[in-house]
Order: sequence, then structure tokens, then C-alpha cells
Amino acid sequence: MTAQEPTSQDTNNASPLAPEWLAVPGDLNALQAPMWAKSVDRNDDGGLAVGGLSVAVLKEQFGTPLFVMDEADFRARARAFKDSFDAAFADICGGVDVYYAGKSFLCTAVVKWVEEEGLRLDTASGGELAVAARAGIPGERVALHGNNKSDAEINRALDMNLGRIVVDSLAELERVGAIAQTRGDQAKVMLRLTPGVHAHTHEFIATAHEDQKFGLSMAEDTTGQAGLSAAEEAVAAAAGHPGIELLGLHCHIGSQIFEPDGFALAAEKLLRFLAAMQEKYSIVMPELDLGGGYGIAYTPVDTPRPAAEIAEAMAAVVRSTCAELGIDSPRVSIEPGRAIVGSTTFTLYEVGTLKTVRVDAPGASTASDGGNNVTYPRRYVSVDGGMSDNARPVLYDADYSAVLASRTSSAAPQLSRVVGKHCESGDIVVRDVYLPEDVAAGDLLAVPGTGAYCWALSSNYNYLARPGVVAVRDGSARLIVRGETEEDLLNRDMGA
Repeated sequence: MTAQEPTSQDTNNASPLAPEWLAVPGDLNALQAPMWAKSVDRNDDGGLAVGGLSVAVLKEQFGTPLFVMDEADFRARARAFKDSFDAAFADICGGVDVYYAGKSFLCTAVVKWVEEEGLRLDTASGGELAVAARAGIPGERVALHGNNKSDAEINRALDMNLGRIVVDSLAELERVGAIAQTRGDQAKVMLRLTPGVHAHTHEFIATAHEDQKFGLSMAEDTTGQAGLSAAEEAVAAAAGHPGIELLGLHCHIGSQIFEPDGFALAAEKLLRFLAAMQEKYSIVMPELDLGGGYGIAYTPVDTPRPAAEIAEAMAAVVRSTCAELGIDSPRVSIEPGRAIVGSTTFTLYEVGTLKTVRVDAPGASTASDGGNNVTYPRRYVSVDGGMSDNARPVLYDADYSAVLASRTSSAAPQLSRVVGKHCESGDIVVRDVYLPEDVAAGDLLAVPGTGAYCWALSSNYNYLARPGVVAVRDGSARLIVRGETEEDLLNRDMGA
């Protein structure tokens, strides 16, 4: 049974405790595209398999919790972004530079895949730069982000001859320029602007509105220099600085975005600003980065756009705006991360304790009960991981789905909440999902869409060791990140 389009939904048996968007699946054993990697299916005995390899084998070899990644699917999604954007922008600027956003998930194997598929790499810290260097990707194919880069990080970027440093503030611009000038270098700089385009997303992952830590404001009179925005003041300062080569402009409007409208509006605003700055300061800025933030499917109701559709919508705006302004298009770049790695990976857990509670459903009362609220069952399914391997539900109220992975079941659906083993009531992996009534201790569950920002945000809370990451391809699996051991944790304890 391969991943398929969403099956028919049964609304008659839906629990009043379930959110409105969550319907009862017509088939609890189905794997609904596009939440899963292309090679994930069910084998002859009903268990989940990826790349032809059974999850039972993965459990036996590597244990649980375990991040399971489809390497071929990662490569295919990376190529799809590169090929789609190159085709859409071929007549505008000769193609697009695609920077994989390493903050979503990074290790040396992934850096090598990225380079082999023709992509570049976006980093956000000295540690991520260290991974890039260890993997051997040329520095000119690497970018460095961050709102508070240290002197050491700036020096490392210059040592590696990075292709771009994305500057986030006027103070940082001056610091990057001063360090580069002292070294006798020129830092290749892009200016991150906040275009005021507010993506429809969670407040904590929306990054283009004014009231947040990222970027240079395009609004006037924000720095005390009359008539100039912070963005224009930065352009003026960078254009005349001996330690800076000003490449162009950058923006990032948010994350988990499904509609292309926000990207198009941001592109138009930045192009108009770029044209005005080039004319006013007699400079040329040859590059424009439109960021990332493309959404993926975490649940059956999420509807991500194909890379080609996003590319065509963005290209149409860049093409028409440049024609209207009478300028040549700068070289465009983008920064997908989640959209490449997110759906390539699922987390494999083993079920432990189960319990069912009765919960009030406000408004679900009847005349026969005297107007009191009716209670309904919610089952708690505990697994051997939790917020230490997926912090997104507690950070962002993120929704996920889950399936019974070790077998199929013909049992009736039961509204369930998949929770971890940490000493926190908010330790929730999947807030609401219908699972078979006969799920029991020892079963395996799989949570799809965990490739992005799960391992990257993982922790050792309650001294749990962080899980390993396994890459599966052509029927074989290899560890690309070793899971931690208790000895690893104790090695850092100087009292031991």
C-alpha cells in the first residue's frame, strides 16, 4: 500500500473533542500523500517500509526513537527546486541559485547531497559553518545568516571565503566591514530587509513584519536620520565601505507558507527598492534573495504547492516588475529547507503506557442529562521519545499526524493523543489523531514530516539521549548521525 491521496473521511463517528479540521480517516492503515516520502509503503505483513526496508528491521538494528530519512526522496526534492526554478527564471536571469537552509537539518552527509544535486548551502552559526567545512563544500557556495554574529563567526566566514554574509542590522554591517577591512579583505554582503509582508503563519515563525529581531526596516525615519529608512542607510553605508562588496538584497517573510502571494509581493517591493537605490547611489546590486518558508504537509488537510508552481508565480512577478522598472533582473536566489527535508523523514517510536480519560466537550449536552456537559473518551498513547526529539508542538502548537507502523489493524478508530515520557504536561508529540483501538504497548508508531526542525531542535531534557538519524536508500540503511549514549552525556559532566 503506497502513499495515496487522502481517502474518504467519515464525519459521523468524529469525536466532539477533535479539532474541526480532523476527520475520521476512511482507512486507518492508509498512508496519505504528501505527508510521506515517496518510497514509504506497507509491506506484505502490513508493517511500514521505507526504501524497501521494514521498520521492524530498523527497530532491531538501531532502536527507537529513530529518525528515518529517505535519501532518494531528499535528493529528488532538492533537484525539483533547482530544476523548477531554473526553468521558470531561465529567460529572466539565467536560472536561480538554490541555497538549502541548513538550520532545518544539517549533517555532513546532507551537505554532500546538497552539493551533488547542484544546490548551495545556507548556514546560521559558526557550528553550521564547521559542518560545512568538514563536509568539504567550497566556501563560495555557502551563505551565513544570523542577527548576532560573533567576531569569531565573521572571521571564520572570511577565512572560508564565503559567497555571502547576510547582514541583519546597521551595527552588524559596520562590524563586518571593519573586520574585513582590518584583514585586508572585502566581505561579500547582502542586506536582509523587512518588507512588511506578513505571511499567514504562527507569530513566532513570521519574520517579515516590523516588530521582531530580524532585518533592516524599509519604513522611513526609523533610525533618527531624517528621510532615510534603516534599509536605505545600510545601502548608503555599504556602497561606500572599502571592506564591503555589496551583492544585493535579501528577505524572508516567514515559514510554513502555502500561498505564493506573499513571496510575489515581497519580490515586487524589494525590486522597486533595489531599482531606486541603484539609481540614487549609482551602484549595481547584482543579486536578490527571496528567502524560503515553503510549507509542507504535516496533516491530511495541509496542501503544499509543487516547486514548479511556486517558481512560476514568483518568476511572473519578477519578470513584469523588472520590465516596468526598465531594469535587468538581478540573479535570484531562494532558501528552501523544510520543503526539501521535512517530508523525507519520519520518527519511529515504540508505544509504552496507554490510558483513557473522560473529557468534557462544552456545548455537547442533552436535555436528558439536565444540561450538563457530556464527557467523551480521549486516549493517551505514550511513546519512548517526546519533546526532546520534537519540540515544535510545545513551541509553535504545531500539528502532526501518526500511523500504526508495525502492522495494520481493522479495529475501530479512537481519538488519541501521542505523548512523550518527559515530566511536562505539555510533552505532546501529536495533539489529536485517530489511531486503531487495539494499539498496544510494544507497537511501533510513525510520525511523518519530522525531517525539519525536530533533530535540529532536539535536547537532552530529563537526560534523554538524542536519537540517531538513519538514511535509507535502495534497501539498505546507514547512520548519518549516531544516536547519543548515556556515556556521551556523562562525558561532559566534569564532576564525573
